[in-house]
This record gives sequence, C-alpha cells and structure tokens, in this order.
Amino acid sequence: MRTVKTAKNVTTIPATISLFSAAPINEQRKRRTAGYARVSTDSEEQFTSYEAQVEYYTSYIKSHDDWEFVKVYTDEGISGTNTKKREGFKQMVADALAGKIDLIVTKSVSRFARNTVDSLTTVRQLKEKGIEIYFEKENIWTLDSKGELLITIMSSLAQEESRSISENVTWGQRKRFSDGKVTVPFGHFLGYDRGEDGNLVLNEKEAVIVRRIFALFLEGYSPYKIAKKLTAEDILSPGKKSEWNTATIRRMLQNEKYKGDALLQKSYTTDFLTKKKKINEGEIPQYYVKNNHEAIIDPAVFDMVQIELENRNPGPNRRSGVSIFSSRIKCGECSSWYGSKVWHSTNKYRRTVYQCNRKYDDKHCRTPHLDEETIKSIFLSAVNKLLSDREEILGNFELIEATVFDTADLEKEQAELQNEIEVVV
Repeated sequence: MRTVKTAKNVTTIPATISLFSAAPINEQRKRRTAGYARVSTDSEEQFTSYEAQVEYYTSYIKSHDDWEFVKVYTDEGISGTNTKKREGFKQMVADALAGKIDLIVTKSVSRFARNTVDSLTTVRQLKEKGIEIYFEKENIWTLDSKGELLITIMSSLAQEESRSISENVTWGQRKRFSDGKVTVPFGHFLGYDRGEDGNLVLNEKEAVIVRRIFALFLEGYSPYKIAKKLTAEDILSPGKKSEWNTATIRRMLQNEKYKGDALLQKSYTTDFLTKKKKINEGEIPQYYVKNNHEAIIDPAVFDMVQIELENRNPGPNRRSGVSIFSSRIKCGECSSWYGSKVWHSTNKYRRTVYQCNRKYDDKHCRTPHLDEETIKSIFLSAVNKLLSDREEILGNFELIEATVFDTADLEKEQAELQNEIEVVV
C-alpha cells in the first residue's frame, strides 16, 4: 500500500509583546527617556563641559518625537572608576528599576563607568527590566544582540585608560615628593595658606589657635577636653565645622608641619578602582623635608608634645595630665599610677580622692586612697626635708656632676687622634 505525503503548512504567528519589556509591540507609546552627564573634576573648564552636556541632552531627547523627556541625571566632580559615590547615577538606576524610565542616553561608555564590572552589572540589571541604554559616541544600544559584547570591549578599554592615567598621576606626585615639593589640603589645614609658589605660608590668625592647642595639651588637657573647649568657644575646626573631635586634635598634635618640617607620602592609594588608601608602613619611599616653611610650634615644644602623647597612650601605667597630682604618685604594691576619682558626685558629700588605677583589677591593691589635703601635706613635708638637707644634696650633686661630665680624658684622646689623622693625610 502506498502512503501519500502532504506538504507541511507552517503559519507564522507574529510576536505581539516586547521580549524585554512585555509591552505590546504595536503600542504607540513614547519611550520615557533620561540623560546622564558626568564630569570627573571640579575645574572651571570641566564645569563648562558639565553645563553643556546637560543642555545638550535635554535638547537632544526633546527633539525625538517618540521619546518623552524625564530628566538629565548628573554627577559633578566624581570619578567614574566606581559607582559608590555617584549619587546621580544611583538615583537614575533606582528610578529606572522603579519603572520611571525606559531609555537612558549618555555620551560614551567611559562617561557611564570606567569599571568593567560596574558597567556590565548595571547594563544587565537594567536589561532584565527591559530598560535600554544608548551610548551615543560608540553607537551602542544595549538591547541589541551585539550590545553586551561591544560594551565589554569598550568598558575594558576605558578601565585600562583610567589605570594608565592613575599611574601617570601617581608618578608625577611621587616625583614632586622626591623633589621636596610639599602639598597639603589647604581647605582643611589650620594655620597655613597656599603661597604664590604653592608652598605653606603662615596664617597668623589661625596659628594662634594651633599654638593654643599645643599649650593646652602641655598644661594637662586631653585631646577630648581640648575639642570640647574649642567647640564651646565657637571656634571653627580645620574643616570649617562648628564641632571639633578628638581625632582632629590628636592629628594636629602629631603633625610635623607645625614645626616647619614635612613628611611626604604618609599614605598611598592601593587600588585605582576603589581609591582605597593605606597608611605607608614602609611599602613605598617616604621623604622628610626639614625647614620647609615657617614653624608655628617651636621644634623643642613639638618634641615635648610627642613624648607626652607617648606617655599618655592607653595602658595600665599610662600617664595623665588631668590634675597637678596626676601621674605623680605611684602605688607601692603594683607600681601603677594613682588617679583622681570623684566620690559622691551627685550629693553634698562630693569629694575628689586619689587611688591606685588598678586597685580593683584581678589582684586588689591594699594601698589606701588619699585626698588632696593629705597629698599636699606629704608633698610639703618632702620639700621641707629636701630644703633642710639642701647643702648636702647640692654637694653630692656637684660631686656627681664633676665625675660624670669630666671630659678631660676624652679631649686628650681626641687630640691624639687628630694628630694621627694629620700625619696620615
């Protein structure tokens, strides 16, 4: 028996909704379109470019009959290597994902993001919601089949360009350091202004505040108390803020620039993409420039402050400068300092006593507490004893001084060595 084959009849059923947006294909709806503009510095020239981009994309979007203008999102003075601090960019993506935008128009892949991962992640995130991005310079539409490949290539090139620029800037900065050229963030640096040659020039009005901070610290004030005092007196901080903090005071007390010197390259950037900084602990060279500019603090006073800072470091035997007797009395059992404590602080029996700072640690010290009157009495007794034995003490000191500081033998040896050098030469 013979089978008769009939011809297949295939009928095409055309698509009726968009593959990406699920909207009807034949629907006559304008695409809600936003622009994105970014410049990476705050310079005057770049500001002109920034304004021009905003104006251009506003007109460009409105000139298309099938586009409905939403707004132009902007980021000014922000790097494109990552999206963490780009508030305009993040707001645009959030609005798009919330269904307020169908199309984003931007100048180029490098303006959008110089980080390949950030760029592709954002493109894919928007693509899943049917939101398209048009890169005008490269003529790339992200919903096009070739779009992602082209974006990957262009983003990688932009990232490599950013790396090259970063390395050039870093090289230039380190070359200036090696030449001894000092730069500081003058907008957040108290006591100095930028001179005509770019170096530090004394600002006498601000220098008064710096000298006062150092003086208060040597008088016994802690960085915390200095910060509270300056805040209460409505003195502006280096960042022009009304409130001071402990970290700012401590940084100022440790900043060698206040004694006229400059340590360069204290920190460095570890990754040009994340802009992450790290304190330089010997990984790259540092440069110390002596007598670079006029000092606010005498070097000897500055060195005294560093010693005092070290003595006040946290620990069981740290020194304190809170009162005249702080770090002056030692415990006879554990050798820790006596510190001031307030008893009955909220009633009429309030008084200040001194006791071992480790009295109630694991091993209790049996040494007694002392009040200020008792300490003063003991102190006067010790001074009077010293005064009564004054002649004997001074005599012993002069004898020790004559023995210890006698350089006659050393001078004789130096003369002999000098004669030998002259014979050799």
